[in-house]
Amino acid sequence: MAKAKYIYVCSECGTTSSGWMGKCPGCGSWNTMVAETTGEEPVNKKISMTSTGNKPMPIHTVPNQDIDRFVLDMPELDTVLGGGIVPGSLILLGGEPGIGKSTLLLQVVAAMGKKYGDVLYVSGEESAHQVRMRAERLGALIPEVLLLNENNMDNILAEAKAVPHKLLILDSIQAVFLPDLPAAPGSVSQVRAITHTLMQYAKENNIPVIIVGHVTKEGTLAGPRVLEHMVDTVLYFEGERYQSFRILRAVKNRFGSTNEIGVFEMQETGLAPFSDPSSVFLAQRPEQACGTTVTCVMQGTRPILLEVQALTTPTSFGNPRRLGVGIDFNRLAIILAVLEKKLGLSLSGQDVYVNMAGGMRVDDPAVDLAVAAAIASSFKDRPIDKHTVIMGEIGLVGEVRAVSQPERRMKEAAKFAFTKCVYPQCSGMSSKKPPLEAVAVNDVYQSFKALGIF
Repeated sequence: MAKAKYIYVCSECGTTSSGWMGKCPGCGSWNTMVAETTGEEPVNKKISMTSTGNKPMPIHTVPNQDIDRFVLDMPELDTVLGGGIVPGSLILLGGEPGIGKSTLLLQVVAAMGKKYGDVLYVSGEESAHQVRMRAERLGALIPEVLLLNENNMDNILAEAKAVPHKLLILDSIQAVFLPDLPAAPGSVSQVRAITHTLMQYAKENNIPVIIVGHVTKEGTLAGPRVLEHMVDTVLYFEGERYQSFRILRAVKNRFGSTNEIGVFEMQETGLAPFSDPSSVFLAQRPEQACGTTVTCVMQGTRPILLEVQALTTPTSFGNPRRLGVGIDFNRLAIILAVLEKKLGLSLSGQDVYVNMAGGMRVDDPAVDLAVAAAIASSFKDRPIDKHTVIMGEIGLVGEVRAVSQPERRMKEAAKFAFTKCVYPQCSGMSSKKPPLEAVAVNDVYQSFKALGIF
């Protein structure tokens, strides 16, 4: 019997090494090299070079092809996907355990089955009885949903080719294995090979495939980074497990925008969509409280109003704490430095906490001015008018920089009875009469004067 050989594979980037290393030579990550067994291969193994018959052609001669998407009548999901599921696409859905990934997928198969035909749902983690219990609660007990409880990828492909279907769902990729690979299910080589197999199946048969992936403790998808590069769309399901609201975000989408989000509420009968997420994030806003402001961010084509909360307290330690939930920590550090240097706020002895209410994670720089105003409001103990919305990016010299689509943001604020908006003067306004009182400012000091903080 041949002795098993071991190689070490980086769980982040997939780099292989004959020996263990503390630091990956490919991506530089520490303690990510995992041992895997590799089978014996013939020394003189030849690689077959088969021709596909494709020839180079001028790009303008490539025939145009209209894509008929599968529209599921689930507006929040359709928006995130760019208008629906594209035939032949490979979609990766990630999220923490218990966040609602399987619930969302069962609602997808029910909507797909009722409208377009049979759907094959492969469960590798739960038994068929467990899946049926959840489907009964969600109203997905329809004959068009075909359930397969299997872990062997070869058997899954055989059944998929034997049964006509419009969509294939694999829950989850970490529980499935290829018998030809001498590695455990969920290992780097297994995940990479299975994803490649599913990609070939989706493209050759023009059938969309959705696979579920686990996430690490840092919140990123488990498995090699090449996994995200192989698929067409990467979706993250976010939210607190003990709260009812969930956010579906696209971080990669070859067929649509990566800035769109979908907002859902977890109910007893499944995930209910929210077509107006601004009302969700402003639902429990306190009245006349210090340290709270409202801003408007753009998520793709959708303006969303968010409440920004801040708290400053004298520190009990030598180094003050800075904590931001839903905002980039480096961005928060820049805002605090500008407030100290340009406005003279003595925050070096204060613990500063910033939170985007509702569990929203924000990348739009237009939130900077609202964060700075919330921090100053808490530090000065002066509330800001509850009917004022604030938006603007802060530069390192204290200037307020332009934001995109200010009119759309103001119209969204006017729908919720906001009467005043503080925005950057350099933002172009095509309309002579904005939908609410617009106060244009050039720097942070002017902003705080307009808000009554100074």
